[in-house]
Amino acid sequence: MRGTLCLAALSATISSVRAAHQGFNYGAFFTDNTPKTQADFEAEFKTAQNLVGAPGGGFNSARLYTMLQWGTATDVTAAIPAAIATNTTLLLGLWCSAGDAIVTNELTALATAIATAIATHGTNFTDLVVGISVGSEDLYRASATGQAHLAGAGVADPAVLVAYIQRVRDAIKGTALAGTPVGHVDTWTEWVDRPAAASQAVIDAVDWVGMDAYSYWQSMVPNAAGRGRGLFEDALEKTRAAVGGKPVWVTETGFPVSGLASNEAVPSVENAKRFWDEVGCLLLFGKVDVWWYILRDAGRGTPVPSFGIVGGDLGTTPVFDISCKGVEEEDEESCEAD
Repeated sequence: MRGTLCLAALSATISSVRAAHQGFNYGAFFTDNTPKTQADFEAEFKTAQNLVGAPGGGFNSARLYTMLQWGTATDVTAAIPAAIATNTTLLLGLWCSAGDAIVTNELTALATAIATAIATHGTNFTDLVVGISVGSEDLYRASATGQAHLAGAGVADPAVLVAYIQRVRDAIKGTALAGTPVGHVDTWTEWVDRPAAASQAVIDAVDWVGMDAYSYWQSMVPNAAGRGRGLFEDALEKTRAAVGGKPVWVTETGFPVSGLASNEAVPSVENAKRFWDEVGCLLLFGKVDVWWYILRDAGRGTPVPSFGIVGGDLGTTPVFDISCKGVEEEDEESCEAD
């Protein structure tokens, strides 16, 4: 498997016409449910861009889950002006698991963002948008596994997601964002394990597929920290095989620095660094479009588990060495040896 991925990574690097996008996921609110302001987003984006020891290319992209400012009906997220101010690229997102009315509000905010941001900033906004995600883990949350884990409301019928995807395409048609790649994000298991007839409609409707994969959450199989890379490789290979040549973007992955054990996976700074090195450094950074989970999740309260690579004070020194020093050489040796 490692040899296969080394070859795939080499081919992707050689054939790529642009550098891979590299960034983090950013929620709309803090742990205590307080909405993030433009200043909050700017502080996070600047921290990401200035992380001590960041590997080549740095982290200059932000994946958003919603177009809406938290706590409002149709106001545009403050993350957009923050991204423009910090020159941070954007994977825009629309939340699709709260029903048609909320999707309509998301589309209203998208239209407002296009009109307002372009009128104010011109191409400084549109040039930053790398894609639009219609939904996030909606199929997973509606699945038996998602329901068993109390994941919340989802979208049980893939046809509903396909309709939402078309509404987004209609919304951007004829605008400055026309032609922006449109995709859907879900757990790798939804792309791989869902009956082909059900998932294929979504695959056919998108330009790219977003894959969320965490060895930490794979509690039904041996998932100790040392198995993280193998489990991730398996998820990535199976997802690529399932989506019929559509580009696969890694939209969420990471390992918790604190929290409760999930089967054999024990949250710790040491294990989070190991996952970063063996998955991020060896397989993803500079090779695959990736948005890591997460820069900071401990602001105004600490979730359990916590995945943040920086502390609640938002300092630019991560909780572990993110430089990938020493692991790049290991990757080259392992590829040559296979």
